[in-house]
Amino acid sequence: MLKRLFLEHPRSVGETYFEHQKAAWSIALPLLGGGVACLIHGIVPGLFLKTGSRTISRLHERITVGRGRGRAATPASVR
Repeated sequence: MLKRLFLEHPRSVGETYFEHQKAAWSIALPLLGGGVACLIHGIVPGLFLKTGSRTISRLHERITVGRGRGRAATPASVR
C-alpha cells in the first residue's frame, strides 16, 4: 500500500520520490501565489491585473512543452 501511494506514480514518470515532490511543489507554489493574487484582484480590481493568467500561461507552457525534456513523454491519461 505505501509503495503504491508513494513510489508507483513517481517511477511511472521516471522520477524518484523527492524529484517528483520537487516538481509538484514547483507547480503548486506558483499556483498558490497566482490564486492569492486572483483573490486580491477580486477585491481590488486595479491590482494584479494579469498575474493569474500569466501564472497559468507559464505553468501550462512548462508542463506541456517541457514534459518531454529529460525523460520520456508520458500521455496525460497515464499520469
